[in-house]
Amino acid sequence: MHSETRPTMATYIKSGRLSWSAIFLAFVLYTSFSGCTCEASVHKGKEGGFVQTKGTSFVLNGSPFLFNGFNAYWMMNVASDPSERYKVTQVLQDATDAGLLVCRTWAFEDGTDGKALQISPGVYDERVFQGLDFVVAQARKYGLKLILSFVNNYKDFGGRPQYVEWARSSGVQLKSDDDFYTNPVVKGYYKNHVERVITRVNTITKIPYKDDNTIMAWELINEPRCQLDYSGRMVNAWVQEMATFVKSLDKHHLLEIGMEGFYGDTMPERKQINPGYQVGTDFISNNLIREIDFTTIHAYPDQWFSGQTENSQMAFMQRWMSSHYDDSRNVLKKPLVIAEFGKSSKDSDYNINIRNAYMNAVYRNIYMEARSGGTVGGGLVWQLMADGMGSYGDGYEIILSESPSTDSLILQQSHAMTTLSQSLRTGAQNVPVNQAREIESDQGTGDHPLVASDPQHRHANHAHTRKGSRNAGP
Repeated sequence: MHSETRPTMATYIKSGRLSWSAIFLAFVLYTSFSGCTCEASVHKGKEGGFVQTKGTSFVLNGSPFLFNGFNAYWMMNVASDPSERYKVTQVLQDATDAGLLVCRTWAFEDGTDGKALQISPGVYDERVFQGLDFVVAQARKYGLKLILSFVNNYKDFGGRPQYVEWARSSGVQLKSDDDFYTNPVVKGYYKNHVERVITRVNTITKIPYKDDNTIMAWELINEPRCQLDYSGRMVNAWVQEMATFVKSLDKHHLLEIGMEGFYGDTMPERKQINPGYQVGTDFISNNLIREIDFTTIHAYPDQWFSGQTENSQMAFMQRWMSSHYDDSRNVLKKPLVIAEFGKSSKDSDYNINIRNAYMNAVYRNIYMEARSGGTVGGGLVWQLMADGMGSYGDGYEIILSESPSTDSLILQQSHAMTTLSQSLRTGAQNVPVNQAREIESDQGTGDHPLVASDPQHRHANHAHTRKGSRNAGP
């Protein structure tokens, strides 16, 4: 049906016809009477076992595993100081109280910074490594699963530029940071780091990382980008080599790339869905690599379409998610995780209601796709923090104790996803049929024209304040 006859997610939210809270309350009442206790399902993540994939779904101990999750990149960095570790514990406690099951965080910091994990190639600060041990041990205590990333694309926390600089300092002739993907010396540095992390024996739990089911997955690189080859082929060759290497060390854990979702040359017609530019990756070919277990996308229309209307940003978000759902299910045949999304308080028109409305729309989209038997496994909001962490703030931070309305929204989504996991396990219907139809009919089709973008209009000052990874433009 043509877009003029169906509302976008943004207009649906603004209309106030049906709140996510009302939806949640209705199906909680239903499942309570039908004998499905949501509280029990929320703690499903406390079960042991490695998360695995089965077709386009995640499974845990042979049962469907749907989740709500979060990012907290800073955890190892903060935990490297024992006197600050209570902040990690507090966020994990808050996350558990909100029913969150998966956390994505960094297993890297490269360079001469006082809190660097890898000071120089192969030289590690044991104090910082023990900070990562603490993060893994605490996640295990709280029943959370972790996605650990090996390196950053950007110079923040070292990243590709630091690896290339190390090689230059040793006399290797390199032209650009993109030599990270092809130079054998630099690739050797990266493989060494991967091996050090995977084979690390946790000093607290005494469990090797490669044997710890607290870890859900490894991530090759946060937001890979390459200016030398926009087709995605250079990154593709690197992903194939590194994915094969990771799997040679660790047969237990899942592996993903860390991609934002930009399309390349494999499906040229999909390039129109990109936010006006390419970054040297190919969502299709990169994720077709056999050793890659699931796909990821990141979504920041508030950056990519800065200055555009809220409706335009939400229309893009709908298309971005829908196209990747379709391709993950039909082409790649692998599960998909919405690995980063959020709303920045630095936007001129920001208020907490706008943030909640945006999160609400993304959550509803994830839930409805999962409910329909789709490929999405869950979403990871960017990002949770503890009080007193101003230096880590990037505008996207959420302190649950200070944001009860957002806390409630997150809890509702957690209940919805874990209850859906339980209903899929038992074959039960988790919401009344007529209510589900109402949600679906109100959500709209998402058939909206792609909004043109000018990459120069994105927030330049945001590129290196948000986790040191968001380089918003080409």
